[in-house]
Amino acid sequence: MTTLASGTDTLTRDALTVLQPGFTGTTAPDWLLRRLGEGLAAVGLFGRNITSPEQLAALTAQLRAERDDVLVAIDEEGGDVTRLEVHTGSSFPGNHALGAVDDTELTREVALELGRRLAACGVNFNWAPSADVNSNPANPVIGVRSFGADPDLVARHTAAYVTGLQSAGVAACTKHFPGHGDTAVDSHLALPRIDAAADVLHARELAPFRAAIAAGTRAVMSAHILVPALDPARPATLSRTVLTDLLRGELGY
Repeated sequence: MTTLASGTDTLTRDALTVLQPGFTGTTAPDWLLRRLGEGLAAVGLFGRNITSPEQLAALTAQLRAERDDVLVAIDEEGGDVTRLEVHTGSSFPGNHALGAVDDTELTREVALELGRRLAACGVNFNWAPSADVNSNPANPVIGVRSFGADPDLVARHTAAYVTGLQSAGVAACTKHFPGHGDTAVDSHLALPRIDAAADVLHARELAPFRAAIAAGTRAVMSAHILVPALDPARPATLSRTVLTDLLRGELGY
């Protein structure tokens, strides 16, 4: 059971409620368990933490023995991005393949089964789906992680994925807001800039996020990108204009 440590300062306690730290190894380190006891609300898992479904279930049980309501997050998109099957490759089709087939019921069923496998291992928060419209063929980081280049197609498959995943009891985290598809830079390495006009962004990039919000996505992940038409000074992750005025105010998330 979590007991907030009386000696933990207010800023630290506030930070613990929003961070999702990762760690190395296949069992929880002492520092992580201690932080869970002090109020850490979430943990992020990657391939380095997983060797089998049984081991993963034991790990999530270890985390919940310290805090029973902890969010256990993972980056499991299917296709090229997998943690459950990091050593063999995913047995689930990725977004590009699903978009090419363009059967939203299939997308929903794939996400549902993926969610069932995550839930069976004790994972309840997935950093997926990618709702990015793959509008720039030179994009080095999205590519086949996108359902396609057509905003309407991406929107309907994003909604289907969110619905399927959350039907299994796993929260969806739709990404990368306000849209990472029209970049030529990997945001893990540098700060991409999207110079599209505001009307283009609203018609193209934002369409899938509107669909995800309408489908009830439990979370939205921001992108580390600069979009001058929305905020010329700050990247999306640090922008009140993007996260508060647009995402919460205009789109109603």
